[in-house]
Amino acid sequence: MPDAPTDRDATADDLRTLHRLGYAQELARVLGGFSNFALSLSIICILAGGLTSFHVGFCAAGGAAIGLGWPVVCLLSLAVAATMGQIASAFPTAGGLYHWAAILGGRGWGWATAWFNLAGLVTVLAAIDVGVVQFAVAAFAPDVKLDPSTQFTAVALIAASQALLNHLGIRVTRVLTDFSGYWILVVAVVMTITLLVYADSLDFGRLVTLTNFTGTPAEQPIWPRTESVGWAFALGFLLPAYTITGFDASAHAAEETVGASANVPRGIVRSVLVSGVFGWVMLAAVVLAMKDPAATAAAGEGAFAHALFGAVPRVAAWGLCGGAVVAQYLCGLATVTSASRVAFAFARDGGLPFSERVRHVSPRFRSPPVAIWGVAIAAVLFTAYTPVYSTITAVCVIFLYVSYVVPTAIGLLAHGRWWTTFGPWHLGLWFRPLAVVSLAGCAGLIVVGMQPPNEAAAVVVGGVVAVLVVGWFAVARRTFPGPPHGVLTAHQRDAIRAAEAAVHQNSPPDHSAGRP
Repeated sequence: MPDAPTDRDATADDLRTLHRLGYAQELARVLGGFSNFALSLSIICILAGGLTSFHVGFCAAGGAAIGLGWPVVCLLSLAVAATMGQIASAFPTAGGLYHWAAILGGRGWGWATAWFNLAGLVTVLAAIDVGVVQFAVAAFAPDVKLDPSTQFTAVALIAASQALLNHLGIRVTRVLTDFSGYWILVVAVVMTITLLVYADSLDFGRLVTLTNFTGTPAEQPIWPRTESVGWAFALGFLLPAYTITGFDASAHAAEETVGASANVPRGIVRSVLVSGVFGWVMLAAVVLAMKDPAATAAAGEGAFAHALFGAVPRVAAWGLCGGAVVAQYLCGLATVTSASRVAFAFARDGGLPFSERVRHVSPRFRSPPVAIWGVAIAAVLFTAYTPVYSTITAVCVIFLYVSYVVPTAIGLLAHGRWWTTFGPWHLGLWFRPLAVVSLAGCAGLIVVGMQPPNEAAAVVVGGVVAVLVVGWFAVARRTFPGPPHGVLTAHQRDAIRAAEAAVHQNSPPDHSAGRP
Protein backbone atom coordinates (compact mmCIF):
# COMPACT_ATOMS: atom_id res chain seq x y z
CA MET A 1 0.00 0.00 0.00
CA PRO A 2 1.58 3.36 -1.02
CA ASP A 3 2.46 5.89 1.65
CA ALA A 4 0.18 8.90 2.10
CA PRO A 5 1.50 12.05 0.45
CA THR A 6 3.44 14.35 2.77
CA ASP A 7 3.73 18.13 2.89
CA ARG A 8 7.16 17.73 1.27
CA ASP A 9 5.62 15.77 -1.60
CA ALA A 10 2.86 18.37 -1.95
CA THR A 11 5.39 21.21 -1.97
CA ALA A 12 7.40 19.45 -4.65
CA ASP A 13 4.23 19.11 -6.75
CA ASP A 14 3.48 22.80 -6.14
CA LEU A 15 6.91 23.77 -7.39
CA ARG A 16 6.56 21.64 -10.50
CA THR A 17 3.14 23.16 -11.23
CA LEU A 18 4.50 26.67 -10.76
CA HIS A 19 7.38 25.74 -13.06
CA ARG A 20 4.97 24.63 -15.78
CA LEU A 21 3.13 27.95 -15.47
CA GLY A 22 6.37 29.85 -15.96
CA TYR A 23 7.34 31.06 -12.48
CA ALA A 24 9.96 30.46 -9.83
CA GLN A 25 9.08 30.17 -6.12
CA GLU A 26 9.75 33.58 -4.58
CA LEU A 27 7.17 33.86 -1.80
CA ALA A 28 7.31 31.65 1.31
CA ARG A 29 5.11 28.55 0.85
CA VAL A 30 4.04 28.06 4.47
CA LEU A 31 0.22 28.12 4.46
CA GLY A 32 -1.68 24.91 5.12
CA GLY A 33 -5.28 24.21 4.13
CA PHE A 34 -6.77 25.85 7.22
CA SER A 35 -4.61 28.97 6.88
CA ASN A 36 -5.66 29.38 3.26
CA PHE A 37 -9.32 28.99 4.27
CA ALA A 38 -8.87 31.39 7.21
CA LEU A 39 -7.44 34.06 4.91
CA SER A 40 -10.62 34.18 2.80
CA LEU A 41 -12.83 33.78 5.89
CA SER A 42 -11.06 36.79 7.42
CA ILE A 43 -11.64 38.98 4.38
CA ILE A 44 -15.29 37.97 4.03
CA CYS A 45 -15.63 38.58 7.80
CA ILE A 46 -19.33 38.57 8.64
CA LEU A 47 -18.47 40.77 11.64
CA ALA A 48 -17.22 43.44 9.23
CA GLY A 49 -19.50 43.71 6.20
CA GLY A 50 -22.41 41.97 7.90
CA LEU A 51 -22.55 44.51 10.73
CA THR A 52 -21.20 47.70 9.15
CA SER A 53 -23.53 47.26 6.15
CA PHE A 54 -26.51 45.95 8.10
CA HIS A 55 -28.45 49.16 7.39
CA VAL A 56 -27.93 48.72 3.62
CA GLY A 57 -30.11 45.60 3.72
CA PHE A 58 -32.49 46.31 6.58
CA CYS A 59 -33.31 49.86 5.47
CA ALA A 60 -34.30 48.46 2.07
CA ALA A 61 -36.64 45.53 2.74
CA GLY A 62 -36.64 45.00 6.52
CA GLY A 63 -36.15 41.55 7.98
CA ALA A 64 -36.72 39.80 4.65
CA ALA A 65 -33.46 41.32 3.39
CA ILE A 66 -31.75 39.01 5.88
CA GLY A 67 -34.16 36.09 6.11
CA LEU A 68 -34.64 35.72 2.34
CA GLY A 69 -32.20 38.03 0.57
CA TRP A 70 -29.08 36.89 2.40
CA PRO A 71 -29.38 33.18 1.45
CA VAL A 72 -30.28 34.05 -2.16
CA VAL A 73 -27.10 36.06 -2.67
CA CYS A 74 -25.00 33.58 -0.67
CA LEU A 75 -26.11 30.78 -2.99
CA LEU A 76 -25.06 32.95 -5.92
CA SER A 77 -21.70 33.58 -4.25
CA LEU A 78 -21.32 29.84 -3.69
CA ALA A 79 -21.86 29.26 -7.43
CA VAL A 80 -19.22 31.89 -8.22
CA ALA A 81 -16.86 30.34 -5.66
CA ALA A 82 -17.33 26.84 -7.06
CA THR A 83 -16.57 27.84 -10.65
CA MET A 84 -13.66 29.95 -9.42
CA GLY A 85 -12.39 26.94 -7.48
CA GLN A 86 -12.22 24.73 -10.57
CA ILE A 87 -10.16 27.31 -12.44
CA ALA A 88 -7.94 27.92 -9.40
CA SER A 89 -7.22 24.20 -9.15
CA ALA A 90 -5.94 24.17 -12.71
CA PHE A 91 -3.89 27.39 -12.41
CA PRO A 92 -2.73 27.84 -8.78
CA THR A 93 -0.76 31.09 -9.01
CA ALA A 94 -0.60 34.36 -7.10
CA GLY A 95 -2.84 36.89 -8.77
CA GLY A 96 -5.30 34.10 -9.52
CA LEU A 97 -8.04 35.66 -11.58
CA TYR A 98 -5.66 37.66 -13.74
CA HIS A 99 -3.73 34.56 -14.79
CA TRP A 100 -6.88 32.56 -15.45
CA ALA A 101 -8.30 35.21 -17.79
CA ALA A 102 -4.97 35.66 -19.58
CA ILE A 103 -4.21 31.95 -19.98
CA LEU A 104 -7.71 31.02 -21.15
CA GLY A 105 -8.71 34.19 -23.00
CA GLY A 106 -5.60 36.12 -23.95
CA ARG A 107 -3.40 38.76 -22.37
CA GLY A 108 -5.87 41.61 -23.01
CA TRP A 109 -8.55 39.96 -20.92
CA GLY A 110 -5.98 39.16 -18.27
CA TRP A 111 -4.78 42.76 -18.19
CA ALA A 112 -8.32 44.11 -17.74
CA THR A 113 -9.20 41.50 -15.11
CA ALA A 114 -6.07 42.35 -13.11
CA TRP A 115 -6.98 46.03 -12.99
CA PHE A 116 -10.58 45.35 -11.97
CA ASN A 117 -9.54 42.85 -9.32
CA LEU A 118 -6.85 45.12 -7.93
CA ALA A 119 -9.21 48.10 -7.93
CA GLY A 120 -11.86 45.99 -6.20
CA LEU A 121 -9.48 44.87 -3.46
CA VAL A 122 -8.17 48.39 -2.92
CA THR A 123 -11.70 49.78 -2.59
CA VAL A 124 -12.80 46.91 -0.35
CA LEU A 125 -9.84 47.73 1.92
CA ALA A 126 -11.03 51.33 1.95
CA ALA A 127 -14.56 50.20 2.82
CA ILE A 128 -13.34 47.91 5.60
CA ASP A 129 -11.18 50.54 7.29
CA VAL A 130 -13.83 53.25 6.96
CA GLY A 131 -16.31 50.74 8.40
CA VAL A 132 -14.01 50.04 11.37
CA VAL A 133 -13.86 53.74 12.23
CA GLN A 134 -17.58 54.40 11.78
CA PHE A 135 -18.60 51.23 13.61
CA ALA A 136 -16.31 51.97 16.58
CA VAL A 137 -17.58 55.53 16.86
CA ALA A 138 -21.23 54.43 16.64
CA ALA A 139 -20.69 51.77 19.31
CA PHE A 140 -18.46 53.56 21.79
CA ALA A 141 -18.95 57.29 21.13
CA PRO A 142 -22.39 57.72 19.53
CA ASP A 143 -22.54 61.44 20.37
CA VAL A 144 -19.33 62.20 18.51
CA LYS A 145 -19.72 63.75 15.07
CA LEU A 146 -17.17 62.11 12.77
CA ASP A 147 -15.93 64.75 10.31
CA PRO A 148 -14.17 63.72 7.06
CA SER A 149 -10.68 64.85 8.12
CA THR A 150 -10.81 62.90 11.39
CA GLN A 151 -12.10 59.84 9.55
CA PHE A 152 -9.32 60.14 6.94
CA THR A 153 -6.63 60.35 9.63
CA ALA A 154 -8.01 57.35 11.51
CA VAL A 155 -8.25 55.28 8.32
CA ALA A 156 -4.68 56.22 7.37
CA LEU A 157 -3.33 55.08 10.76
CA ILE A 158 -5.23 51.79 10.58
CA ALA A 159 -4.10 51.05 7.02
CA ALA A 160 -0.48 51.88 7.92
CA SER A 161 -0.49 49.40 10.81
CA GLN A 162 -2.02 46.71 8.60
CA ALA A 163 0.64 47.32 5.95
CA LEU A 164 3.42 47.18 8.54
CA LEU A 165 2.26 43.78 9.81
CA ASN A 166 2.09 42.48 6.24
CA HIS A 167 5.56 43.85 5.56
CA LEU A 168 6.87 41.52 8.29
CA GLY A 169 5.94 38.52 6.15
CA ILE A 170 3.35 35.80 5.67
CA ARG A 171 4.45 33.96 8.82
CA VAL A 172 3.27 36.93 10.92
CA THR A 173 0.03 37.43 9.02
CA ARG A 174 -0.64 33.68 9.05
CA VAL A 175 -0.76 33.69 12.85
CA LEU A 176 -3.15 36.65 12.85
CA THR A 177 -5.45 35.35 10.11
CA ASP A 178 -5.57 31.88 11.67
CA PHE A 179 -6.62 33.54 14.92
CA SER A 180 -9.10 35.67 12.98
CA GLY A 181 -10.74 32.57 11.49
CA TYR A 182 -11.53 31.22 14.96
CA TRP A 183 -12.31 34.65 16.41
CA ILE A 184 -14.95 35.51 13.80
CA LEU A 185 -16.89 32.31 14.39
CA VAL A 186 -16.64 32.49 18.20
CA VAL A 187 -17.81 36.12 18.36
CA ALA A 188 -20.61 35.40 15.86
CA VAL A 189 -21.85 32.48 17.99
CA VAL A 190 -21.64 34.49 21.23
CA MET A 191 -23.46 37.41 19.62
CA THR A 192 -26.19 35.13 18.28
CA ILE A 193 -26.78 33.43 21.63
CA THR A 194 -26.73 36.73 23.53
CA LEU A 195 -29.27 38.34 21.22
CA LEU A 196 -31.63 35.36 21.34
CA VAL A 197 -31.40 35.11 25.14
CA TYR A 198 -32.35 38.78 25.59
CA ALA A 199 -35.00 38.86 22.86
CA ASP A 200 -38.47 39.68 24.19
CA SER A 201 -39.99 37.17 21.78
CA LEU A 202 -38.97 35.24 18.69
CA ASP A 203 -41.19 36.43 15.86
CA PHE A 204 -39.76 34.43 12.96
CA GLY A 205 -42.26 36.07 10.65
CA ARG A 206 -40.01 39.13 10.64
CA LEU A 207 -37.47 37.19 8.61
CA VAL A 208 -39.82 36.60 5.70
CA THR A 209 -41.87 39.81 5.81
CA LEU A 210 -41.01 42.34 3.13
CA THR A 211 -41.21 45.80 4.70
CA ASN A 212 -40.42 48.74 2.45
CA PHE A 213 -38.09 50.91 4.54
CA THR A 214 -36.72 52.86 1.57
CA GLY A 215 -36.81 56.59 2.22
CA THR A 216 -35.72 56.15 5.87
CA PRO A 217 -34.42 57.98 7.76
CA ALA A 218 -36.28 60.95 6.33
CA GLU A 219 -33.45 63.47 6.64
CA GLN A 220 -30.79 61.27 5.01
CA PRO A 221 -32.30 58.07 3.61
CA ILE A 222 -30.13 55.01 3.05
CA TRP A 223 -32.10 54.35 -0.14
CA PRO A 224 -34.34 56.87 -1.97
CA ARG A 225 -38.02 56.07 -1.60
CA THR A 226 -39.43 53.54 -4.06
CA GLU A 227 -42.97 52.18 -4.03
CA SER A 228 -41.86 48.87 -5.48
CA VAL A 229 -41.40 46.33 -2.70
CA GLY A 230 -39.68 43.98 -5.15
CA TRP A 231 -37.13 46.62 -6.06
CA ALA A 232 -36.58 47.40 -2.37
CA PHE A 233 -35.86 43.70 -1.84
CA ALA A 234 -33.34 43.76 -4.70
CA LEU A 235 -31.58 46.81 -3.25
CA GLY A 236 -31.07 44.86 -0.03
CA PHE A 237 -28.92 42.37 -1.97
CA LEU A 238 -26.02 44.79 -1.58
CA LEU A 239 -25.65 43.74 2.09
CA PRO A 240 -24.74 40.09 1.42
CA ALA A 241 -23.07 40.99 -1.89
CA TYR A 242 -20.61 43.28 -0.13
CA THR A 243 -20.12 40.94 2.83
CA ILE A 244 -19.52 37.74 0.84
CA THR A 245 -16.64 39.09 -1.23
CA GLY A 246 -12.91 38.63 -1.02
CA PHE A 247 -12.95 34.85 -1.19
CA ASP A 248 -10.56 35.13 -4.12
CA ALA A 249 -7.89 35.69 -1.44
CA SER A 250 -7.36 31.93 -1.25
CA ALA A 251 -6.36 32.00 -4.92
CA HIS A 252 -4.08 35.00 -4.50
CA ALA A 253 -2.17 33.15 -1.78
CA ALA A 254 -1.78 30.03 -3.96
CA GLU A 255 2.00 30.39 -4.24
CA GLU A 256 2.20 30.49 -0.45
CA THR A 257 -0.08 27.45 0.08
CA VAL A 258 1.07 23.85 0.35
CA GLY A 259 -0.98 21.53 -1.88
CA ALA A 260 -2.40 24.56 -3.66
CA SER A 261 -4.26 22.70 -6.42
CA ALA A 262 -6.53 21.10 -3.81
CA ASN A 263 -6.35 23.45 -0.81
CA VAL A 264 -7.02 26.69 -2.71
CA PRO A 265 -10.42 25.67 -4.19
CA ARG A 266 -11.42 24.15 -0.85
CA GLY A 267 -10.51 27.38 0.89
CA ILE A 268 -12.56 29.42 -1.59
CA VAL A 269 -15.72 27.31 -1.34
CA ARG A 270 -15.58 26.59 2.39
CA SER A 271 -15.05 30.23 3.30
CA VAL A 272 -18.21 31.21 1.40
CA LEU A 273 -20.25 28.34 2.81
CA VAL A 274 -19.20 28.87 6.43
CA SER A 275 -19.57 32.65 6.24
CA GLY A 276 -22.97 32.35 4.59
CA VAL A 277 -24.41 30.03 7.24
CA PHE A 278 -22.91 31.75 10.30
CA GLY A 279 -23.74 35.21 8.95
CA TRP A 280 -27.33 34.27 8.19
CA VAL A 281 -27.94 32.92 11.69
CA MET A 282 -26.22 35.89 13.38
CA LEU A 283 -28.04 38.60 11.42
CA ALA A 284 -31.34 36.74 11.80
CA ALA A 285 -30.78 36.94 15.57
CA VAL A 286 -30.29 40.72 15.25
CA VAL A 287 -33.66 41.02 13.48
CA LEU A 288 -35.42 38.80 16.00
CA ALA A 289 -34.00 40.64 19.01
CA MET A 290 -34.64 44.24 17.95
CA LYS A 291 -37.33 46.00 19.97
CA ASP A 292 -38.89 48.08 17.21
CA PRO A 293 -38.01 47.36 13.56
CA ALA A 294 -39.35 50.71 12.35
CA ALA A 295 -37.29 52.62 14.90
CA THR A 296 -34.23 50.58 13.93
CA ALA A 297 -34.70 51.48 10.26
CA ALA A 298 -35.13 55.13 11.26
CA ALA A 299 -31.67 54.99 12.86
CA GLY A 300 -30.16 54.72 9.37
CA GLU A 301 -26.44 54.02 9.43
CA GLY A 302 -26.74 53.35 13.17
CA ALA A 303 -29.33 50.59 12.63
CA PHE A 304 -27.17 47.76 13.95
CA ALA A 305 -26.02 49.69 17.02
CA HIS A 306 -29.66 50.71 17.69
CA ALA A 307 -30.79 47.09 17.51
CA LEU A 308 -27.94 45.71 19.63
CA PHE A 309 -27.93 48.31 22.40
CA GLY A 310 -31.70 48.25 22.53
CA ALA A 311 -31.78 44.49 23.01
CA VAL A 312 -28.93 43.58 25.37
CA PRO A 313 -27.33 45.23 28.43
CA ARG A 314 -24.89 48.01 27.58
CA VAL A 315 -21.82 46.24 28.98
CA ALA A 316 -22.60 43.10 26.95
CA ALA A 317 -23.17 45.21 23.83
CA TRP A 318 -19.83 46.96 24.30
CA GLY A 319 -18.09 43.61 24.69
CA LEU A 320 -19.65 42.27 21.49
CA CYS A 321 -18.79 45.45 19.58
CA GLY A 322 -15.22 45.26 20.84
CA GLY A 323 -14.96 41.71 19.55
CA ALA A 324 -16.35 42.84 16.21
CA VAL A 325 -13.87 45.73 15.92
CA VAL A 326 -10.96 43.31 16.41
CA ALA A 327 -12.35 41.07 13.65
CA GLN A 328 -12.86 44.06 11.34
CA TYR A 329 -9.28 45.19 11.82
CA LEU A 330 -7.99 41.70 11.00
CA CYS A 331 -10.29 41.66 7.98
CA GLY A 332 -8.44 44.70 6.64
CA LEU A 333 -5.12 43.07 7.46
CA ALA A 334 -6.02 40.02 5.35
CA THR A 335 -7.22 42.26 2.54
CA VAL A 336 -3.82 43.95 2.37
CA THR A 337 -2.30 40.47 2.02
CA SER A 338 -4.63 39.54 -0.83
CA ALA A 339 -4.39 42.85 -2.71
CA SER A 340 -0.61 43.01 -2.45
CA ARG A 341 -0.29 39.53 -4.00
CA VAL A 342 -2.38 40.64 -6.96
CA ALA A 343 -0.16 43.70 -7.38
CA PHE A 344 2.97 41.54 -7.05
CA ALA A 345 1.77 38.97 -9.61
CA PHE A 346 0.66 41.63 -12.10
CA ALA A 347 3.93 43.54 -11.72
CA ARG A 348 5.91 40.31 -12.10
CA ASP A 349 4.57 40.16 -15.66
CA GLY A 350 5.16 43.86 -16.30
CA GLY A 351 1.54 44.99 -15.98
CA LEU A 352 1.95 47.88 -13.51
CA PRO A 353 3.84 51.17 -13.64
CA PHE A 354 7.23 50.74 -11.93
CA SER A 355 6.77 46.97 -12.10
CA GLU A 356 10.42 46.30 -11.28
CA ARG A 357 9.92 47.90 -7.87
CA VAL A 358 6.42 46.59 -7.19
CA ARG A 359 7.39 42.96 -7.81
CA HIS A 360 10.40 43.17 -5.46
CA VAL A 361 10.34 40.54 -2.70
CA SER A 362 12.14 41.28 0.56
CA PRO A 363 14.93 38.70 1.04
CA ARG A 364 14.44 38.96 4.81
CA PHE A 365 10.66 38.83 5.16
CA ARG A 366 9.77 37.10 1.86
CA SER A 367 6.99 39.63 1.31
CA PRO A 368 6.50 42.21 -1.49
CA PRO A 369 6.88 45.50 0.48
CA VAL A 370 6.27 47.99 -2.34
CA ALA A 371 3.07 46.16 -3.35
CA ILE A 372 1.92 46.07 0.28
CA TRP A 373 2.44 49.76 0.98
CA GLY A 374 1.16 50.71 -2.46
CA VAL A 375 -2.26 49.09 -2.01
CA ALA A 376 -2.59 50.53 1.52
CA ILE A 377 -1.83 54.06 0.33
CA ALA A 378 -4.20 53.71 -2.64
CA ALA A 379 -7.04 52.61 -0.34
CA VAL A 380 -6.53 55.61 1.95
CA LEU A 381 -6.45 58.01 -1.00
CA PHE A 382 -9.71 56.55 -2.35
CA THR A 383 -11.46 57.46 0.91
CA ALA A 384 -10.45 61.07 0.23
CA TYR A 385 -12.29 60.91 -3.11
CA THR A 386 -15.49 59.58 -1.53
CA PRO A 387 -15.75 59.20 2.25
CA VAL A 388 -19.35 57.93 1.87
CA TYR A 389 -19.37 54.32 3.09
CA SER A 390 -22.27 53.07 0.96
CA THR A 391 -20.68 54.39 -2.24
CA ILE A 392 -17.34 52.78 -1.40
CA THR A 393 -19.05 49.43 -0.82
CA ALA A 394 -20.99 49.72 -4.08
CA VAL A 395 -17.81 50.45 -6.04
CA CYS A 396 -15.89 47.54 -4.53
CA VAL A 397 -18.78 45.11 -5.17
CA ILE A 398 -18.89 46.14 -8.84
CA PHE A 399 -15.15 45.94 -9.37
CA LEU A 400 -14.79 42.59 -7.62
CA TYR A 401 -17.72 40.92 -9.31
CA VAL A 402 -16.55 42.15 -12.73
CA SER A 403 -13.16 40.56 -12.01
CA TYR A 404 -14.94 37.38 -10.87
CA VAL A 405 -17.20 37.17 -13.88
CA VAL A 406 -14.63 37.72 -16.66
CA PRO A 407 -12.55 34.54 -16.05
CA THR A 408 -15.78 32.63 -15.38
CA ALA A 409 -17.21 33.73 -18.73
CA ILE A 410 -13.98 32.84 -20.52
CA GLY A 411 -13.86 29.51 -18.68
CA LEU A 412 -17.41 28.78 -19.82
CA LEU A 413 -16.41 29.30 -23.45
CA ALA A 414 -13.10 27.48 -23.10
CA HIS A 415 -14.37 24.50 -21.09
CA GLY A 416 -14.00 21.32 -23.16
CA ARG A 417 -12.65 23.28 -26.13
CA TRP A 418 -9.20 24.80 -25.60
CA TRP A 419 -9.34 24.22 -21.84
CA THR A 420 -9.19 20.45 -21.45
CA THR A 421 -6.64 19.91 -18.68
CA PHE A 422 -8.10 20.41 -15.21
CA GLY A 423 -6.79 20.29 -11.68
CA PRO A 424 -7.66 17.67 -9.04
CA TRP A 425 -10.65 19.75 -7.83
CA HIS A 426 -13.33 20.05 -10.52
CA LEU A 427 -17.11 20.19 -10.91
CA GLY A 428 -17.53 17.93 -13.90
CA LEU A 429 -20.84 18.54 -15.69
CA TRP A 430 -21.84 21.15 -13.08
CA PHE A 431 -19.30 23.74 -14.19
CA ARG A 432 -21.28 25.08 -17.15
CA PRO A 433 -24.67 25.58 -15.44
CA LEU A 434 -23.03 27.10 -12.36
CA ALA A 435 -21.03 29.43 -14.60
CA VAL A 436 -24.24 30.61 -16.30
CA VAL A 437 -25.85 31.27 -12.90
CA SER A 438 -22.73 33.17 -11.82
CA LEU A 439 -22.78 35.38 -14.91
CA ALA A 440 -26.46 36.26 -14.59
CA GLY A 441 -26.25 36.91 -10.86
CA CYS A 442 -23.14 39.07 -11.10
CA ALA A 443 -24.74 41.19 -13.81
CA GLY A 444 -27.74 41.80 -11.54
CA LEU A 445 -25.55 42.80 -8.58
CA ILE A 446 -23.63 45.25 -10.74
CA VAL A 447 -26.92 46.95 -11.71
CA VAL A 448 -28.01 47.17 -8.06
CA GLY A 449 -24.65 48.61 -7.04
CA MET A 450 -25.08 51.61 -9.36
CA GLN A 451 -28.47 52.72 -8.05
CA PRO A 452 -29.03 56.04 -6.20
CA PRO A 453 -27.65 57.24 -3.86
CA ASN A 454 -24.57 55.48 -5.23
CA GLU A 455 -24.52 57.14 -8.66
CA ALA A 456 -20.88 57.98 -8.02
CA ALA A 457 -20.16 54.27 -8.36
CA ALA A 458 -21.29 54.39 -12.00
CA VAL A 459 -19.01 57.40 -12.58
CA VAL A 460 -16.03 55.64 -11.01
CA VAL A 461 -16.62 52.37 -12.88
CA GLY A 462 -17.30 54.14 -16.17
CA GLY A 463 -14.16 56.21 -15.76
CA VAL A 464 -12.06 53.12 -15.03
CA VAL A 465 -13.47 51.32 -18.08
CA ALA A 466 -12.67 54.31 -20.30
CA VAL A 467 -9.12 54.58 -18.94
CA LEU A 468 -8.55 50.85 -19.42
CA VAL A 469 -9.76 50.90 -23.02
CA VAL A 470 -7.53 53.85 -23.86
CA GLY A 471 -4.62 52.40 -21.88
CA TRP A 472 -4.82 49.04 -23.61
CA PHE A 473 -5.02 50.27 -27.20
CA ALA A 474 -2.62 53.17 -26.71
CA VAL A 475 0.10 51.47 -24.65
CA ALA A 476 -0.43 48.08 -23.01
CA ARG A 477 -1.31 46.17 -26.20
CA ARG A 478 2.25 46.77 -27.38
CA THR A 479 4.12 46.70 -24.06
CA PHE A 480 2.37 44.12 -21.85
CA PRO A 481 3.69 40.59 -22.55
CA GLY A 482 1.22 38.76 -20.28
CA PRO A 483 1.98 35.61 -18.27
CA PRO A 484 4.92 33.52 -19.51
CA HIS A 485 2.71 30.45 -20.14
CA GLY A 486 5.48 28.10 -19.14
CA VAL A 487 8.39 29.90 -20.84
CA LEU A 488 11.22 30.32 -18.33
CA THR A 489 14.57 32.03 -18.47
CA ALA A 490 17.63 29.90 -17.79
CA HIS A 491 18.05 31.74 -14.47
CA GLN A 492 14.50 30.83 -13.42
CA ARG A 493 14.97 27.19 -14.42
CA ASP A 494 18.13 27.00 -12.30
CA ALA A 495 16.31 28.55 -9.35
CA ILE A 496 13.43 26.10 -9.67
CA ARG A 497 15.72 23.09 -9.85
CA ALA A 498 17.52 24.32 -6.73
CA ALA A 499 14.20 24.81 -4.92
CA GLU A 500 12.97 21.35 -5.85
CA ALA A 501 16.25 19.78 -4.72
CA ALA A 502 16.01 21.61 -1.40
CA VAL A 503 12.48 20.29 -0.86
CA HIS A 504 13.61 16.71 -1.41
CA GLN A 505 16.48 17.27 1.01
CA ASN A 506 13.97 18.60 3.57
CA SER A 507 15.79 21.91 3.87
CA PRO A 508 14.52 25.43 3.14
CA PRO A 509 15.41 26.59 -0.40
CA ASP A 510 17.02 29.92 -1.20
CA HIS A 511 14.12 31.58 -3.00
CA SER A 512 15.77 34.95 -3.27
CA ALA A 513 17.58 33.86 -6.43
CA GLY A 514 14.43 32.90 -8.28
CA ARG A 515 13.23 36.28 -9.50
CA PRO A 516 13.31 36.85 -13.23
